[in-house]
This record gives sequence, C-alpha cells and structure tokens, in this order.
Amino acid sequence: MFIQTEDTPNPDTMKFLPSRLVVHNPIDIDSEEKAALSPLAQALFATGGVASVFLGTDFISITRKAGGAAWPVLRPALLAAIMDHFTESRPVILDDAPAARLTQANAEDSDVVRQINELLDLRIRPAIAQDGGDVAFERYEDGIVYLRLKGACAGCPSATATLKVGIEQMLRHFIPEVQEVRRVL
Repeated sequence: MFIQTEDTPNPDTMKFLPSRLVVHNPIDIDSEEKAALSPLAQALFATGGVASVFLGTDFISITRKAGGAAWPVLRPALLAAIMDHFTESRPVILDDAPAARLTQANAEDSDVVRQINELLDLRIRPAIAQDGGDVAFERYEDGIVYLRLKGACAGCPSATATLKVGIEQMLRHFIPEVQEVRRVL
C-alpha cells in the first residue's frame, strides 16, 4: 500500500492520502476521548504527537500537538499506523458509532439554507478538501452564514482569507440574501 503525504496551508497539519475510501461522511476527531469511535484515530493518537484527526472521504488530515515533534520525526509513525490499519482491514469507524452529519437538507430549511448547503457541497467542500480540510454549516440568521472550519482549515493561518475571500464572495455572488460569513469556533 502506498500512502502519499501533502503539506497543507496549515504548517501544523499534514494530509495523508491512502489511495482508497476512508469514510463516507467526514468526521473531525479533536481529542483522544472522541477517538473511541474510530480504531484508526485511536492508532494515530497512540503515536503521542497528535492533537486532532480529520477523516475525509479519501484523505486523513492530522494536526500535530503544539510544540510537539517535527513532521520528519512524526510522519513515519503516522504512516505506519495508517498502513497497519488498512492492511489489516480494520474498520475506520465502529459500527455502533454515531454517524457524522454532513449538510443534509431538512424539510424545515429555507430556500436560502438549501442553496447555501448546495454550494458548500458542490463547490466549496471539494476545494477545501484539496487542502486537507472541510467546512460545516452551522446556521443562517439575518443574512449571516455561520460556518465551522475543520481539519487542516481549523487552525490555519489563512482561515480568515478562506472564509472572507473564498467562501463569502462565492456565497454572496450566488445567493443575494447572504451578506456575510462568520466563523464559529
């Protein structure tokens, strides 16, 4: 099995590409306690240098602990953990773990919210995934869209630019009701 790695715009996060499906619904695991739902995340946290794991559809973004080991030291242990996990055909998410919710349309959602979620799913998420991250819709109120950045985007120095220059401009262009995008931490 060959696993590629890519740097991300966030110097503390690296993207691992195992050339296979990782999960159907991306999930952000930001603590060892939350890693209990994923044997893969548990193995990655067990290396000792991991602060968070984001499981994307075909990639894994790993954020190292602040002040922790440098990537040249940490990367081999992470690659070994990922390789062992997949070659032993272990599940990424346990069957009894709660499913991660993506932006699924609800009957109660307004047309604006449906349009926001459609743009997020079709245009914005794929672009953000290239950098090892994801974006989650939180809510829409009075012309303001509230979003949560995940994976490599969560602690990225260019997160504000991603929100304001990238996402906000696109949403405002296609949905006139959108006036602003704000980040939820």
